[in-house]
Amino acid sequence: QVQLVESGGGSVQTGGSLRLSCAASFTLDYYAIAWFRQAPGKEREGVSCISMIDSVSDGSTYYADSVKGRFTITRDNRDNTVVLQMNNLTPEDPAVYYCATDLNTECTFYTSNTHPTYWGQGTQVTVSS
Repeated sequence: QVQLVESGGGSVQTGGSLRLSCAASFTLDYYAIAWFRQAPGKEREGVSCISMIDSVSDGSTYYADSVKGRFTITRDNRDNTVVLQMNNLTPEDPAVYYCATDLNTECTFYTSNTHPTYWGQGTQVTVSS
């Protein structure tokens, strides 16, 4: 059974940081994992994606323009998690953040804006000014 579980959400002030983790019921190394977010009244949007581990890196990474330079997606192989480090949070960032996958090796579902098959339950991020 494919399960994804997000953690690490919370409330911070503008300019603060949060570290979101995505844990799974399967080994994450071999699959592309993405983070999406949805704010009230807005469509769900892709935030970042990391492809499967290869011989030279932990995977290729992709970011929405709105988070480039502030968010970093990485793999924690020891804990079998995918981490989204979010720095310099702004009032545009509050949302429920979800991790998701199509159980494919590349971030094609993310780059093509295709709805992935498997989702976590989400974790709330709040940013106060």
